[in-house]
Amino acid sequence: MTDPTADLLPIGLEDRLPAAARALTRARRAVLDAMDIHGYDRVIPPLVEFETSLATRMNGVATRRMFRFVDPASLRTLALRSDLTVQVGRIAATSLAGAPRPLRLCYAGEVATITSDQLDPARQRLQLGAELIGSDSAAAAGEVVALAVEALTAAGAARVSVDFTLPDLVDTLAATALPLAADRIDAVRRELDGKDAGALRDVGGEAYLPLLYAAGPFEQALERLAAIDAGGALTSRIAGLRQIAARVGDRARLTLDPTERHGFEYQSWFGFTLYAEGVRGTLGRGGTYSIGGTNEPATGFTLYIDPLVDALGEAPAHDMLYLPPGHDPEIASRLRAIGWRTLAALSDGDDPAALGCSHKLVGSDPQTL
Repeated sequence: MTDPTADLLPIGLEDRLPAAARALTRARRAVLDAMDIHGYDRVIPPLVEFETSLATRMNGVATRRMFRFVDPASLRTLALRSDLTVQVGRIAATSLAGAPRPLRLCYAGEVATITSDQLDPARQRLQLGAELIGSDSAAAAGEVVALAVEALTAAGAARVSVDFTLPDLVDTLAATALPLAADRIDAVRRELDGKDAGALRDVGGEAYLPLLYAAGPFEQALERLAAIDAGGALTSRIAGLRQIAARVGDRARLTLDPTERHGFEYQSWFGFTLYAEGVRGTLGRGGTYSIGGTNEPATGFTLYIDPLVDALGEAPAHDMLYLPPGHDPEIASRLRAIGWRTLAALSDGDDPAALGCSHKLVGSDPQTL
């Protein structure tokens, strides 16, 4: 008796059938093209690496979420990648250590995790992104945010929104303007993240309450943030945010949530999240960071476009030209060169319409079926 569960896929994994695969491929190509025309060279890291390498190049990388196993050749622990950004950091620190800076790299590939997020059941996703290595300046951040918006728009996103954040905000203020004991910093961060005013008071962070209200549309939120910048501790960051926003211009809706830290575990002074109209959840994140092992500054972004492609729906197929038995291969080659997609008959009994063809080659000319 055949086991009805034999062909089931594990939770969080799925097949993409032809129309869905075609849509994802088009969006992927559009994103890569957008990065390429801005001078970002593509790298292709391996699917599997030593666990220690993946764990040490970025802060906040959780190896417990990776599929791990022992390499029979080296007897060391290997891990299936869960984030390509880490691998790009390794490449920049090793094989391309001597390349001129700033170094612009981009990537595209599948990543997988053992467990999924609460709001996203997928355990395998297509990850695309770009990294500008050698600078974490406002100019670098502006270039990266603008590129991320352009790439998402090229993939089909409508009305892109970008939410800015300042991941090291509490550390910066605690050092000078709003002093905190070292053992209270993590608690204040946690309650700011949770947007809980009462809990923030309870952990000794009453001076940080105004930060809870410095969120919303970019200009208004930035004004509120500037108003609590005691002693000028955030002057340079506020100036940086304005410079980044000016680079993006009106190509995206901008908001600011200065205390947001979820998803920004390895970002330094600046981070951002990407959204698009009609797509549930985030489409990507980015910001400034340091590469582990070398502490080289970098700025980059990651996109996960599967939800965008799902929201856009299946891509229509190109017209298909049926090539009957005995057709002239030179004519078929010439037609493919000018953009036709062809399907050659294997027998006289083939049905062009049933095979998805829209046209048939008659002599030297395509004719509509």
